[in-house]
Amino acid sequence: MKVFSSCRGISFLMWIMAFHLVLSVSGVYSVKSTKDCKLLSHSPLQQKVLERLEPLVGKNFTAEDKASNESYTYVFQLCGDAGGAPNAGVIQVDKKTQKTTVIGKYTHTQAIGGSDWVMLIYTNGEKYDAHCNKEERKAIIMISCDRNVKVSKLEVGLEEREKEENCFYLFELDTSSVCPVIESKLSTGSIISTGSIILIIGFSLLAVYLVGGFLYQRVIVGAKGVEQFPNYAFWVEFGNLAADGCDFVCRSRKREESPAYRGEATDNLQEEPEERDDQLLPM
Repeated sequence: MKVFSSCRGISFLMWIMAFHLVLSVSGVYSVKSTKDCKLLSHSPLQQKVLERLEPLVGKNFTAEDKASNESYTYVFQLCGDAGGAPNAGVIQVDKKTQKTTVIGKYTHTQAIGGSDWVMLIYTNGEKYDAHCNKEERKAIIMISCDRNVKVSKLEVGLEEREKEENCFYLFELDTSSVCPVIESKLSTGSIISTGSIILIIGFSLLAVYLVGGFLYQRVIVGAKGVEQFPNYAFWVEFGNLAADGCDFVCRSRKREESPAYRGEATDNLQEEPEERDDQLLPM
């Protein structure tokens, strides 16, 4: 029976491993990255620009355009199938007819980057019907730095289609992913901020000490009056010592030197015996 149970367990594990292998091959467990974007011209510089957008991979960003009479919904995905459309980086969905139009493909990508921005260009979209000399559509996604948000909502900039060529759709997106790394330098503001934090911590500890010590002296020890102050004897002595030190350092009055420093013998300093004038008195 034990051998039979062991064989069944091994068989079950083999089925699980085979199932995971099938999922991996079918692409369910495939890991998406910026390498899925196909650059029009292989360039290490453009690949580095794409790598800055790695946190945005695998996410659909949706925007609505209500400026014209026709209402459209746009879906953008970085190096992935936008809205499930194969090879589509940006698609346009007509809300009335639900027709999907591919604006640009991530298999035809250009990436241009600056210190705090990235311009992503998807080309090879579907051709215009009656505009721009029926050329292929193109999407430009302007991704700018904003340290206050992880990633903002996709916004429709404009659609430039009143030309004979080089028409495009412009989209805007803000994210902290393209922000430059801040070098750790101590500025005046950071020093002031650090000093403020230290002062706040110091005053907080002092308040805890005074309140806690007062309650302990009053409730536990049963002290009255000034003795309720925590460590009253220590602070009184400390105050006297501080006053003596201040008097010694700061006061300018002349102090009497010890006789030993003046070179005088201590024997001579003893009071001379009083002269008795008893003999001058009449007998």
